[in-house]
Amino acid sequence: MKKNFRSYIYRSLIAISAAAVGLTSFAGCSKAEASSESGSESSTSGGIVTLTNVSYDPTRELYEAYNKVFAEHWKETTGQDIEITQSHGGSGKQALEVANGLEADVVTLALEYDVNAVRDAGLIEDGWVSEFANDSAPYTSTIVFLVRKGNPKNIQDWDDIVKDGVGVITPNPKTSGGARWNYLAAWAYADKLYNGDETQIKEFIKKLYQNVLVLDSGARGATTTFVENGQGDVLLAWENEAYLSIKDYPDDYEIITPSVSILAQPSVAIVDKVVDKRGTREAATEYLNYLYSDEAQRIAGDNYYRPSNEAILNEYADVFDLNVNLVTIAQFGGWDEAQTKHFADGGVFDEIYEEK
Repeated sequence: MKKNFRSYIYRSLIAISAAAVGLTSFAGCSKAEASSESGSESSTSGGIVTLTNVSYDPTRELYEAYNKVFAEHWKETTGQDIEITQSHGGSGKQALEVANGLEADVVTLALEYDVNAVRDAGLIEDGWVSEFANDSAPYTSTIVFLVRKGNPKNIQDWDDIVKDGVGVITPNPKTSGGARWNYLAAWAYADKLYNGDETQIKEFIKKLYQNVLVLDSGARGATTTFVENGQGDVLLAWENEAYLSIKDYPDDYEIITPSVSILAQPSVAIVDKVVDKRGTREAATEYLNYLYSDEAQRIAGDNYYRPSNEAILNEYADVFDLNVNLVTIAQFGGWDEAQTKHFADGGVFDEIYEEK
């Protein structure tokens, strides 16, 4: 690709992404809730406990279902009514919103690093990752390809999406947790393909992003671009997002599971400074703890997240490919190291995406 054209694409996509980021905070809450910009209410309103869950893009349907059963559980347990506000957007952007003052009782973000960003702002205590089971990840996911029915470009693995003429849709790793999982899954494949030769790995990732048509700010925006706007040949997607698209459009799309993907562990945490201020620690703790209940684990499975409870996960063996080769974030040195190397300003993503 010629240098000036690549520069044009880069500037255009960043402009599109910036516009999308601006819109997400306005439209990020579920239809039954207030805008995330309004902040939290007091802990009780007319005897009703209120919580705000700041989450990432593809969990809307999961928490709409979970909030209903949790409200019933809380009422049965305490006799109190509870109202939960949902806020959704790109995971990195959501973390920044909370760090900058959006009051969240809990965060349920796409990856550990984004929760750490809230911790580093002084809002979450050290050790949060050990507060709940499975490194505070009550459900997991992975990265798959969503292609149009019949798979007209015959996309079977990562090497097919770097070919000339293949239009790729994936969010921006600067704002989206899912996009970072996408990037690292592709890197893991290339690492295996080129036996760790980083020069060749970077060239592979560069070709991938040269094929990207739109960098949305979050995973749900990328799904909209691919599914509703009809752009691209393949969507790099959270597994649950891909299954929701199949559910909504069973005759239009199909899922391809690549030979190598990554174990994506969305993280949950109590925002300590907020719950202590609002007096909602008990409700916030139970809200996250109940995600590990059998009832909630099946809600996760029904919404195409992989339950952390192995027995319940096996109930969904006819839905998920439980034999896929999944690398873990530990193979990248953990999230702090991965973020610094790949996604921080001046990191590998900037290196391969900016004009040379």
